Amino acid sequence: MTNTITIPAPPKVGMVSLGCPKALVDSERILTKLRADGYQMSPDYAGADVVLVNTCGFLDSAKEESLDAIGEAIAENGRVIVTGCMGNEAELIRARFPAVLAVTGAHQYEAVVAAVHEAAPPARGAFIDLVPGLEDAGAGIKLTPRHYSYLKISEGCNHRCAFCIIPSLRGDLVSRRIDAVLREAEKLIAAGTRELLVISQDTSAYGVDTRHEPRAWKGREVRAHMTDLARELGGLRSADGSPPWVRLHYVYPYPHVDQVIPLMAEGLLTPYLDIPFQHAAPDVLKRMKRPANEAKVLERIRAWRQIAPDITIRSSFVVGFPGETESDFQYLLDWLDEAQLDRVGGFRFEPVEGAAANALPDQVPEAVKEDRYQRLMDKTAAISAAKLAAKVGRTLPVIIDEVGEADADDGSIGATGRSQADAPEIDGNVFLRDVPATLKAGDVVHAVIEDADEHDLFGVIG
Repeated sequence: MTNTITIPAPPKVGMVSLGCPKALVDSERILTKLRADGYQMSPDYAGADVVLVNTCGFLDSAKEESLDAIGEAIAENGRVIVTGCMGNEAELIRARFPAVLAVTGAHQYEAVVAAVHEAAPPARGAFIDLVPGLEDAGAGIKLTPRHYSYLKISEGCNHRCAFCIIPSLRGDLVSRRIDAVLREAEKLIAAGTRELLVISQDTSAYGVDTRHEPRAWKGREVRAHMTDLARELGGLRSADGSPPWVRLHYVYPYPHVDQVIPLMAEGLLTPYLDIPFQHAAPDVLKRMKRPANEAKVLERIRAWRQIAPDITIRSSFVVGFPGETESDFQYLLDWLDEAQLDRVGGFRFEPVEGAAANALPDQVPEAVKEDRYQRLMDKTAAISAAKLAAKVGRTLPVIIDEVGEADADDGSIGATGRSQADAPEIDGNVFLRDVPATLKAGDVVHAVIEDADEHDLFGVIG
C-alpha cells in the first residue's frame, strides 16, 4: 500500500499597488517576502485569500483614489490589509472601512507581512517550508516587465517643501548601502533587465546621511555617492556583454550633478535627467521653500548640453501655488522658452492635509489654476513638438516594450518602444512599423525616425 502525502494548498495574496515607482518597489519587496513564505499570487479578487492595497497619500486626490481602491477590494473580496503612505491615517481608513483587517505604514515590510500571516496563515509542511531559488539572481517578484526595473537607492527626504508631506510619511533620508544597491542591480541585469531606473525621494542626496560611507565592491572601495553609484552602474554588463541603460530620476540640481554629465557623454549613463524644478519664479520658489537659483540653473543646463548634446531633461511644475501672480506665471513661461526642457509634466496646486502651504495667504482660484495649467501644457507641447521634429531623419537606439500581432491583411507587424529620451509610463513612445517576427520585448534596436508629433516618434528599424 502506498502512502500519499497531501500537500496543503498555499494561500493566495492579491495586490493593488497605487502611487509612484517607489511604492511599486515596496510592493515588489512585500510580494517577494510573501512568496518566500510560501504564498502564491492571485491575479484577481476572487482567487485571493487576502488582498493588499498599497496606498498613495501624497495628494488629496491620490488619497481618494486609495480609499476608492480599498472600498472596491472590500466589496469584491472582503479580506483587506492596507499599507503604504496612507497607513499613517489608520483612524480615517478604519472609520470609513471598519472591516479592514490591518493598516500599516509606508515601507513597513515586516508589519505588513506579519498581518498577512495572521489573516491567512502560510501553509506548513516539510515539502514546502523550504522554498529554493528566491535568493538567486532576479528571483524576486517583479511588477514591471522583465526588461526594465526600478532600483530604489534610499528612502525618505531631508527637504521640507511647503507643499509636500513626504517626510512625515516616509521620514528623513535613509540611504541603502552602496554594495547592497550594486548587488541588486547586478542580479537584475543577470535576470534580463536591460534598463535600470534609479529612484528615491532625492537621488542627488544619496549617501549624505551616512557621510558617503565607502564599502568594498569587486576588490575596491566605492563611496555611497550619486556619482560613484552612477559610474559603477554604468560599468555593469549582461551575460552577452551588453551595457544597461541607466536612467536617473528625482535628481535635485546640486552642484555635484555636473559630475554625472561626462558619464553620459562617455556612454556609461543614459543621457537623461529627471529634475523636479517645480517652478522658476524666485518669489514662488521662496514660498515653496525651494532653492531660488533659476538663473544659475539655466547656465548649467546650457553647459550640460555642450558636454552631452543628446541629454534629455524632464521636469514637473506646479501652477496656482498660493501667492502665484500672473507675473510669476509669465516668468515661468519665459524661463521654459529659454530652458527648452524636453519633457514636462504639469500639476495644478492641490492642498494636502498636513502641508504648510495650506496656511499660506492668497490662495489662487480654481479657474485661474486651470487657465494657467492649460497655457503651461500648450507651451511645453510646442517645445516638445519642435524638439521631436528635429529628430526626424536620425537613427536612434530604441528599447522594445511590446511587439504587436501580425496584421490580418498583409502580415506586417508593429512594435512599441522607447528612445533614451523616454522613461516608461511617463514620457513618449517610438512606434515602429514592419518589424521582424523575431523581435521581442527588451531588444534594443537602431531605428530610423520617419515622423514625429507632440509626444511620440515613428520609424522603422534601420
